[in-house]
Amino acid sequence: MTRSDQLFDAAKAVIPGGVNSPVRAFKGVGGTPVFFERGQGAHVWDVDGKQYLDYVGSWGPLILGHCDAQVMTAVTEALHHGMSFGTPTAKETDLAETIRQCMPALEKIRFVNSGTEATMTAIRLARGYTNKSKILKFKGCYHGHSDSLLVNAGSGLLTLGIPSSPGILASTAEHTLVADFNNLEETTQLFEKHGDDIAAIIVEPIAGNMGFVLPDAGFLEGLRALCDSSGALLIFDEVMTGFRVALGGAQALYHITPDLTTLGKVIGGGMPVGALGGKAAIMDYLAPEGPVYQAGTLSGNPLAMAAGLATLRAVQAEGFYDALGYQTKALVTGLMDVAATHHIPLQAKSLGGMFGFCFTSNQNIRNQGDVAASDDAMFCAFYHGMLDAGVYLAPSRFEAGFVSSTHRPADIEYTLQAADQVLSSFD
Repeated sequence: MTRSDQLFDAAKAVIPGGVNSPVRAFKGVGGTPVFFERGQGAHVWDVDGKQYLDYVGSWGPLILGHCDAQVMTAVTEALHHGMSFGTPTAKETDLAETIRQCMPALEKIRFVNSGTEATMTAIRLARGYTNKSKILKFKGCYHGHSDSLLVNAGSGLLTLGIPSSPGILASTAEHTLVADFNNLEETTQLFEKHGDDIAAIIVEPIAGNMGFVLPDAGFLEGLRALCDSSGALLIFDEVMTGFRVALGGAQALYHITPDLTTLGKVIGGGMPVGALGGKAAIMDYLAPEGPVYQAGTLSGNPLAMAAGLATLRAVQAEGFYDALGYQTKALVTGLMDVAATHHIPLQAKSLGGMFGFCFTSNQNIRNQGDVAASDDAMFCAFYHGMLDAGVYLAPSRFEAGFVSSTHRPADIEYTLQAADQVLSSFD
């Protein structure tokens, strides 16, 4: 029995399922979750001392890798000045201005403590601003675990096979409309039927919680047009893609201006953080300026602001995203090449520092159903083979993976060699 086994048994006695977030439990791949105790750069070490190449990166925030020197220095300095004040600090304004420079659509920004809190607030704000009730989301897109958004969600719900969740009232769920990702025709039909009462569309512009799924050409533009014609707001959930796929997020890559944007992960550099921002006229509906209430004791926490500032300063370096995208592309291209040599159907895609793959011959992965139709048994076998080889991937085929700026060509080559060995056992 490993120490991870022992720690997991102890955790299950005091923590539901032994974990504080469901996907960590390895339900999607089987086995015992690995307990980590330290990380450096692109590597992590478990409690038994085994080293792994990390392609999870705390589920996206660690774009600079583990224990980046500049981030650690900034957090340490902030720590010695005080962990929390419950008052405004200058770093909140500094980080908001830094984000706005990179994402001009965020004219004003409110910091919160998680992506879930950001999307929950964005929905409340959209309803308050438009005086409409319904929200439209897409199957497999995960926007946190607030009630109105936990309908046909992705991420852990797909991994666990739960389409929704007990505890959500029917009266809440009935106000959430759902369409297939990349299905503009279905979305249009919902607007034709409910358009007068749709407050907002919320979408991951690049889906990362049903696997890694890119938007079809014209899909995001179509959503923008539907919102413009009906008076609904367009909310881009860039908690995952913000500062991950490009300096200006997915909205910069696709040249779409959302009304509201939610952020998290990278903007906290590994610390708990979330944010929502958008047009000043909409954001001013938030208290204390406006009537839509939102508050948080630890919002704008000095440690998170310091970590976020250090991270965003680093990613603005010339060529940062070119280098990051090159390494990520090399990984997914290599995975497909290796699989092809073993006559195994595998599709993989990437953008910026995000990637995803699934075992399928379908070369046009467009939605949740396409990912769900991939070979789960083969993914699980591959996952554990790679884990044994010291490569830590997301423990679910419904999760995106992440590359950091500390992943080197040698790391990619090692990963591909390990994949070759694992896939050769499938022949």
